[in-house]
Amino acid sequence: MALGRRSRRTDATTSVTDAAKDVGKAVKKPLTGKQAKRMIGVGTAVLPLLTPYALAVAGAARGAWDARRAARLGVAPDQLGAYSGPGGALHARLSRIAEALTELEGPDSRATDDARAFVTATRPRLADLAVAVRAAEQMPTPRRRTAYRSIGAELDRIEIDLLTHLGVVTT
Repeated sequence: MALGRRSRRTDATTSVTDAAKDVGKAVKKPLTGKQAKRMIGVGTAVLPLLTPYALAVAGAARGAWDARRAARLGVAPDQLGAYSGPGGALHARLSRIAEALTELEGPDSRATDDARAFVTATRPRLADLAVAVRAAEQMPTPRRRTAYRSIGAELDRIEIDLLTHLGVVTT
């Protein structure tokens, strides 16, 4: 007479298989009307409590995003609205160059006659470039990108000349 051995299952194996069966059962059960009403009731009670926190998180995220965009453009966050749109970055560059020209020309600067002549010659060019940026905003996308590249290249040349007049050596 042979004794049959029972397979020995550990408690961990039993709990894993039982948990897997429970998950399978939970997935197969449809949502009942009573459960739906309970979930709606909990939602109506919890939603007013969580809304102020959600709005605060959304406001903080928007503030961080605006600060990042403003830093990338080189302007203050409160001025960000003035530099929106497809030509916003170029408008920001134009305004920063104009501010630098004003500082170069200022009474407390030690600008040479050559630097003052540069400022006088560059201001009308900046005005023309600002008009070109505004005109390019109405162009189809491929033409606008080409126009922005050429405007950006011109601004690069002006910035290099400006840095030279300020005494900064560029390579």
